[in-house]
Amino acid sequence: MLGLPLGEIVTLLAAVIAAGLLGGLVAGLFGVGGGTVIVPALFYAFETLGLGGESNLHVAIGTSLLTIVATSWRSLSAHRSHGAVDEEVLKTWSPWVAGGALIGAGIAGFTSMAGLAIVYGTCLAVVAAQMGLLPERITLSKTLPTGWVRRILAAAIGGLSAMMGVGGGSLGGMALTLCGRPIHQAVATASGLGIAIGAAATLGFVVFGWDAIGRPALSLGYVNVPAAILMGLLTTAVAPYGAKLAHRLDKRVLRKAFALYLLATAVSVMIKAL
Repeated sequence: MLGLPLGEIVTLLAAVIAAGLLGGLVAGLFGVGGGTVIVPALFYAFETLGLGGESNLHVAIGTSLLTIVATSWRSLSAHRSHGAVDEEVLKTWSPWVAGGALIGAGIAGFTSMAGLAIVYGTCLAVVAAQMGLLPERITLSKTLPTGWVRRILAAAIGGLSAMMGVGGGSLGGMALTLCGRPIHQAVATASGLGIAIGAAATLGFVVFGWDAIGRPALSLGYVNVPAAILMGLLTTAVAPYGAKLAHRLDKRVLRKAFALYLLATAVSVMIKAL
């Protein structure tokens, strides 16, 4: 990466900075995880500049997961100041979410880029459909699951989130909303789940990608260190502003517009990877 021409270095930095800023804002505002912005931006930057190779999508996802730890922490702190976090849900779901994230990272490590793109695109399309087509207040249950149902659901959320490179908001927030939790509480609580997902999954992506071929330079396993540091700083700085906006704005139009972006991103990443 250090041997790139100046123009390509500037292009890569611009893509990373833009993704970091937008990713942090999105994480706080919608609770869907900055990875929905960071992963495709990094993947396309690596592919366009000819960095790495067959592990580019893995590295984009692994790098996104590391930034999620810092972003989720800042977002959670901001939401806690509004008293919106369900601490009991956060306490009981986090261990199972983390376990599922570690398993998801392991599965991703043995999955081809094409296979991982299908998982990423399919899950992203589901999130887009939920955001764009379903009313915010629609519910499938009035209470959250308990016992083994809760453990399995939490582990599935962690595993799929790890394979997508997103925090708890995309799938965790959707699950909490469908189980009758108010949207602001769901977003706030899911931001805390992102810490468990990001920490466990990042460890997995480093370990399972340690000797992988086709990675951009300066990558530790499936985590690109320079991109993770830069985007982590940016998303951490911006996430609280997104969280503040989440409590002030009518997000209906924004949700539908962002849902269209997610759907287009899901399709484009699958086409590019396949």
